[in-house]
Amino acid sequence: MEHPETMIEVNELVKRFGEHTAVDRVTFSVEQGEVFGLLGPNGAGKSTIIKMLTTLLPPTAGRAFVVGFDVTSQPMYVRQRIGYVPQALSADGTLTGYENLQVFASLYDLPRSIRDTRVREALAFMGLQDAADKLVRTYSGGMIRRLEVAQAMLHQPQVLFLDEPTVGLDPVARKAVWEHLGQLRVQSGMTIFLTTHYMEEADSLCDRVAIMHLGKVMALGAPSDLKASIGNAGATLDDVFAHYTGNTLESGGSYRETARSRRTARRLG
Repeated sequence: MEHPETMIEVNELVKRFGEHTAVDRVTFSVEQGEVFGLLGPNGAGKSTIIKMLTTLLPPTAGRAFVVGFDVTSQPMYVRQRIGYVPQALSADGTLTGYENLQVFASLYDLPRSIRDTRVREALAFMGLQDAADKLVRTYSGGMIRRLEVAQAMLHQPQVLFLDEPTVGLDPVARKAVWEHLGQLRVQSGMTIFLTTHYMEEADSLCDRVAIMHLGKVMALGAPSDLKASIGNAGATLDDVFAHYTGNTLESGGSYRETARSRRTARRLG
């Protein structure tokens, strides 16, 4: 990449599954410290893009760079510099919050001398210090999601990827998750890349958004610019989505409910 401040660079990215083209020649870039959102209904290609950028899926064609490294030819360098919170449940309900973070600290190969401090700091930052020694299966959905974000930030990544970060959560839990993510971005300068189909969430949190439909980016820009572009006073991002795709969009609970809702979302998406 030519510009080190560009944290993600996607050029003509394509992903096909047999005859189905899930991602169709997508191009965009994300700058350092930006919150960038991919919006669209289930099946639009959002999760497929995030899996390619996190090196979990190889592109069929095109190129993508994360923090200057090619996701295809330099996957290990990419993984060392990113955090990833998948749509599927990644916390172990049979362990405590503290134990979950210790497992991830080991996976990230953090030096033993700093693991306990880093784990305690992450729990406190995400507002989970009082629940650190409780089994995660007793957590609410919002607490689980905050724990998963804590897991992903333990190694202080430069880019944090979030796939449907508040799916299945009630509005209060969603707000709490995003308040903590906002603090994380302000305090660390971390670049955040997220997928969501909650338009109001993207409108309030993202610097720029890309609206996807059937594997293509239909519109890209700041939420305010996209709303202004359709020439409708008082327009919302839902209106923008309908304008560019001809469609409208339509997603607290316990550990079990959170796991179930994410399994459903994964099957649909």
